[in-house]
Amino acid sequence: MKYVLIIHEVEDYQAWKKVFDNAADIRKEAGEISYQVLKYENDANKIVHFSVWTSHENAKSFFESPKLVQIRKEAGVKAPDFIYLDQLESGVL
Repeated sequence: MKYVLIIHEVEDYQAWKKVFDNAADIRKEAGEISYQVLKYENDANKIVHFSVWTSHENAKSFFESPKLVQIRKEAGVKAPDFIYLDQLESGVL
């Protein structure tokens, strides 16, 4: 499994979420398999998007595309930080 962790601040969560939801089909076509959206405990506009992808190459191509750069601007995203991760281990306690 290939994971992507994105941490970013948005101008308005509700406006961002609408754009995020509308992009579900293009995210899926690009190779996103599943996702979680989290927020910082005390800041509803500080968002963490954690997702599983078919490959890091697919994720990078998607997130670095001019189309996504424009979508992020429209969604009010401020300076996203992309972290590409490989799983070493998982478990349930």
